[in-house]
Amino acid sequence: MKTALTIAGSDSGGGAGIQADLKTFAAHGLFGTSAITAVTAQNTRGVVCWEALSADLVIAQIEAVAGDLGADAVKIGMLANAAIVEAVAATIQALDLPQVVVDPVMIAKGGDRLLEPDAVAAMRSELLPKAHVVTPNVPEAEVLADMTIRSIDDMREAGRRILRIGPRVVLVKGGHLEGPESVDVACSEAAAFELRRPRIVSRHTHGTGCTLSSAIAANLARGLTDREALEAARDYLDGAIRHAPGLGSGHGPLNHFWRAVY
Repeated sequence: MKTALTIAGSDSGGGAGIQADLKTFAAHGLFGTSAITAVTAQNTRGVVCWEALSADLVIAQIEAVAGDLGADAVKIGMLANAAIVEAVAATIQALDLPQVVVDPVMIAKGGDRLLEPDAVAAMRSELLPKAHVVTPNVPEAEVLADMTIRSIDDMREAGRRILRIGPRVVLVKGGHLEGPESVDVACSEAAAFELRRPRIVSRHTHGTGCTLSSAIAANLARGLTDREALEAARDYLDGAIRHAPGLGSGHGPLNHFWRAVY
């Protein structure tokens, strides 16, 4: 059985972070393992508070899992601060972990900041050059690319700028832009292409970024090409939103087991 490791924060509401990642891995037929970077108190209405773990403890979790169970792909989410960013990047390199998908989590769905400002520079210089795929949303891409994004052309330019930092593929997610379609833009050295899907009007979008990046990692672990992995992950995410269980009074969670995709 293929294995996948998620390095991310917890979600006491169960809709995002480690919980969403492990559900997504399971739905793709992978055995999921985890290294927790921060403990959060949150629900569908927002983040109440959070506390980062020590960088040493994060490293110990990664080493313990990778040294025993291995990892055919790695998904990275909330890293909280510069010390954890640097520690995770160094550990990935030391262990030569494959198929690294980075969701550069900076702000939660409800607007709460989940990455300390000084950690952004560390992410750019230490972590993104080691990534296979990076999946920023529009606000995150604006920070990483140092530009304003208002259109698909802007997304494409931001993707090219982030690509120069070092990842092999950049997927700029367009959910924050308006229009009848939700358009993501993928950029690599070989090509750029768009993932176009009808926009789903729903308040049940808690953990969409976590779910998409985990699905990409799972698909890469299963042997799909980069483009196949992105396309399949987007289809899986759309289905998880459409079949959301309707829980919570805020941004509700998805249904990660709406279908088995393996």
